[in-house]
Amino acid sequence: MSVRLEWDGKPTQVERVSLPFQTVETINESRATRQRDEGSLLGAGEQDQTWRNQLIWGDNKLVMSSLLKEFAGQIKLIYIDPPFATGDDFSVSVRVGDLDTDILKEPSILEEYAYRDTWGRGVDSYLSMIYERLTLLRELLADDGTIYVHLDWRMCHYVKLMLDEIFGSSNFMNNVVWCYSTRQFSKRMWNRKHHDLLVYSKNPDRQVFNWDVEGVLEPYSEATVKKYKHQDEVGYYRLSGRGITGSPIRSAKDVDPEWEITHPHLVVREYLGKGFAPHDYWKIDIVNQSAHERTEYKTQKPERLLERAIKASSNEGDLVADFFVGSGTTAAVAEKLGRRWIACDLGRFAIHTTRKRLLNIPDCRPFEIKNLGAYERQRWRQDTGNGALRGYLDTILAFYRAEPVEGFQHLHGRKAGRMVHVGATDAPVTIDEAEEVMDELADNGIESCDLLGWEWEMGLHDTIGERARRRGLDLRPLQIPREVMERQVQDADAIRFFELAHLDLDVRRQGLEAKVVLKDFAIPSEDLIPTAVRERITRYADLIDYWSIDFDHRDGVFHNQWQAYRTRAEPALATESGWHEYPAAGRYAIVVKVIDIFGNDTTKLAEVTIK
Repeated sequence: MSVRLEWDGKPTQVERVSLPFQTVETINESRATRQRDEGSLLGAGEQDQTWRNQLIWGDNKLVMSSLLKEFAGQIKLIYIDPPFATGDDFSVSVRVGDLDTDILKEPSILEEYAYRDTWGRGVDSYLSMIYERLTLLRELLADDGTIYVHLDWRMCHYVKLMLDEIFGSSNFMNNVVWCYSTRQFSKRMWNRKHHDLLVYSKNPDRQVFNWDVEGVLEPYSEATVKKYKHQDEVGYYRLSGRGITGSPIRSAKDVDPEWEITHPHLVVREYLGKGFAPHDYWKIDIVNQSAHERTEYKTQKPERLLERAIKASSNEGDLVADFFVGSGTTAAVAEKLGRRWIACDLGRFAIHTTRKRLLNIPDCRPFEIKNLGAYERQRWRQDTGNGALRGYLDTILAFYRAEPVEGFQHLHGRKAGRMVHVGATDAPVTIDEAEEVMDELADNGIESCDLLGWEWEMGLHDTIGERARRRGLDLRPLQIPREVMERQVQDADAIRFFELAHLDLDVRRQGLEAKVVLKDFAIPSEDLIPTAVRERITRYADLIDYWSIDFDHRDGVFHNQWQAYRTRAEPALATESGWHEYPAAGRYAIVVKVIDIFGNDTTKLAEVTIK
C-alpha cells in the first residue's frame, strides 16, 4: 500500500530541458593553473585536474535539469533549505558604505516574479514547485547518497508525504529536529523553537553515514567526564567492577592481552571515548548578531548545522550540492571540509554574498561563477501563449512609447528610428540573446536597437556594447523600471527607462606594471535607489560593495586576478587596486567588475598599452 499526496495542479511529469552553462567568472585561479588545464603545462605523468567548484545563478529547476547530463547519480549529499512559503525569504539586510547601518533590500524582479507565480498563489503552487525539484534531485543523487530537506512547521508534513512518494517510504532515514533558542516568545501557544530536516537516502544499505567522526559524535556531559578521574598512556579512565565481559567502551584488556587470564574477576579500566552515537535532535545555536559568520540573511543557517550533515553523510572529495544556497553556508562549509560543491540560487545578491564568503576562507580552492545561457525563448512563447505574449510585448512597448513591429523573431518594436527588443519576465537578458538580436539586425541591414530587460546576465553590461561596436552596430541596454509592474499604460509618460549603471576609472602604468583607480560610479537615476539608502549616500563608493579586475581579458571569461570588498569586520572599501605585473610589453584588455550594494554587476572595458 502506498500513500500519495494530492493537490490541484500536481505535475504529472517534470519537464527536463538542457541549457548550456556559461562561465562568467573564475576566482582564485592562477594563470599557470589555467594554462596547465588547457594542456600547455602538463608534464609527464601529470593528471588534468580540471574540476572547479561551481556557483550558478539561475532558476534551480532549469539548473538541475541542465546538470543531469553530466551529474545524474553523481552527487553524494544534497542539502536544500527552500523558502518556507513566505515572501520574507527573499528580503535581506545590506550595509551602506562604511556606516554601521543596514537597510532592507527588497526582492529582485526575478525573485518577485518567482514569488508571485509560485508562493504567492498558495499552497498548491508551492507544492508543485517543490515536487518538480525533488524529482530532479533524486535523479542527481548518487546511489549511496543522502538528501536533507530543511523545513519548518508550515510545510514539513506535506513535504514528508511527497518525499515518501518520490524517494520511497523505506528510504526515509530520520526526521532530524534542530532545536534552538531565540528571544521571541508567545503566551498564547507552544513556542516554536525547532526546524525539521527530513533525511532520505537512495539506498539505505549503501548510504554514507560517518557517525563516529568529530563534529558528528555527541559529546559526553560534564558530569560523565568527571567520573573518569585517572589517566595513563591510553587516556582518562575510571575503574569498573563489571568485569571484562561487561566493560562498555575499552577495558584494560586492550592494554594488556594477559589481563583476562590473570585477573578474571577484578575491576577493569573503562576508558573515556570521544563521544557517543548521535541522536536525531540537535541543539545548535542560531547565528547571533555578533557572529563572525553572520551575513544579515534572515534565513541564514549556522555553519555547525551544515558541518554535522556534511561530515556525517559525505567523505572528503565527495560532491555536495545546495540549490537554494542563499547566504552560502553549504558552499562555505563544504569548502572548509574539503568537499567538492555545486551551489545555485535565483537571487543575484545570494550569489554575490556567497562569493564574498568563499573569498574570506583561507586557501579557498578555485571556483567558477556560471549563468544559464540561451534561455529557451520558444518555450517561453509556448508557456505564455501567443495572445499572452503579444499582450506582454505590447504593454512594455506602450510604456516605452514604441510602436510594435511584425515579421521579426527577436525585434519587437521601433522607436525614433531604433529597433526595440523586449526581454522576458522570468529570465535575464543573456549574451546569447543579445547576439541573436545583433544577428537579426545585421541580416536586415539595421544598425541600432534598444535592449529592454528586467534582469541582466552577469558580465553583459559593457562587454556586449563593445561586441556590438566591433560589428558596426549600436546596441543600448535599458532597464525596465519596477513601476511597470504596478502602473497602468495610461501612466506611461511618468515611466522612465534607464541606461545601466555608469563606471569611470583610470589605469595607471609604470614599466610592465599597471593598476586601476576608481573615479566614479553612478546608478543612472536616484529613483532606482530606495529613499532609505539615498539618504545615507555621501560619495560614489558608498554604492559599491565589491569590485574586481581581470588584467588580461582574452577568452570572454572574467578571470578574477584582484578584488576588494566590504566585510562586517572591515567595512571600508579600497578604491585603488594593487599593481599588476605583465609578463611582456604589449596591448592588453582590462575588465573591471563592480558589484553594487543591491547585488547588480557593472563591467567596464579598458585597453592599455604596456611598454
